[in-house]
Amino acid sequence: MSDTTKTIEAPGTFTLEARDPTTAARAGRFVTAHGVIETPMFMPVGTRASVRTLDPIEVEAIGAQIILANTYHLFLRPGHERVRRFGGLHAFMQWNKPILTDSGGYQIFSLAKLNKIDDDGVSFRSHIDGSLHRLDPEKAMEVQAALGTDIAMSFDQCPPYPCEPRELERAVDRTSLWAARGREAMDAIGPGATPEGRIPLLFGIQQGGVDLAMREKSTEPLVALDFPGYAIGGLSVGEPKDLFLATLPGSAAMLPDAKPRYLMGVGFPDDILAGIEAGVDLFDCVLPTRIARNGTMLTTDGRLVIKNAQFAEDMRPPDPECDCTTCARFSRAYLRHLFSAGEILGMRLATIHNLRFYLRVVTMARKAILAGRFADWKREFLARYESGATRA
Repeated sequence: MSDTTKTIEAPGTFTLEARDPTTAARAGRFVTAHGVIETPMFMPVGTRASVRTLDPIEVEAIGAQIILANTYHLFLRPGHERVRRFGGLHAFMQWNKPILTDSGGYQIFSLAKLNKIDDDGVSFRSHIDGSLHRLDPEKAMEVQAALGTDIAMSFDQCPPYPCEPRELERAVDRTSLWAARGREAMDAIGPGATPEGRIPLLFGIQQGGVDLAMREKSTEPLVALDFPGYAIGGLSVGEPKDLFLATLPGSAAMLPDAKPRYLMGVGFPDDILAGIEAGVDLFDCVLPTRIARNGTMLTTDGRLVIKNAQFAEDMRPPDPECDCTTCARFSRAYLRHLFSAGEILGMRLATIHNLRFYLRVVTMARKAILAGRFADWKREFLARYESGATRA
């Protein structure tokens, strides 16, 4: 064999490249069928096979290595079998990098008035037309395999905050039961049932609210199932920030060190940095795209509400230190004009910037970990970011 021959890493391979000397932060590489994800990494949310207002080419250009799509929404419309017939999500939406799909559990939680949960699964009415549907662990695996995702998520029950102890324990028990059923179902799915002839990598989801004892109870059966990766679910669902920060490190530490860890649906930049500090590798959140459409842009010096009148004559870019195409080409005054005039371009340009900002943050965090100075970098970054755009 030639010395220049490279070993091909199998999908599911996770390699830790560096650890920060004073925190639990780590940098790694996770291999999927559609490419390598360098961690820590933020995943833009493409709920309905679309990152709101952006073309997939633009999403790739800002540095996204993976996006998230939503099982619940794609199950209802256009339907997973239709997507499979088109060759899976990658071909359907023309995105050739990795995709993670959630299982639909969070959407069922957020649409509680439309669903009925039992130990077998969930019956729910479509928020689109009121039609009755059923999701259970087996169906959630069937749907995600048909979508052709790279990373699938276990079907779980996300308990609300606050939550009665008995209700919390019931959700933890169901999540464990459903994880085992889902693992068995995914293992039984043949390659012919998937658009590209391969089975997705399935992650287990830890639940337990802000009760670390419940999270430990949730984790033990998940670890026994030896998933390729693990997620922390059920945080950022309304609990106070101090409880979120108190729960996060212990929750992450329970998960296997040699597998990727994913913090679901979180959040603001300081929350993501808290997750990285705790040893989390993957993140997603709708926040950067949602606030962009409302005219808020995140910068090195904090938030800019670009619709404000103070920017009407401001010819500076939104963030002079940002390398996105929005900051390279357009002024604050122009962006303010677009939002004032109700032009869709304003939403698009703000979305490009906010997603690039998040991706720059995790990229800078990764470089700081590799350099062995994450704690110092995080302190310096937040001191400036939390200044509230006083230098903007």
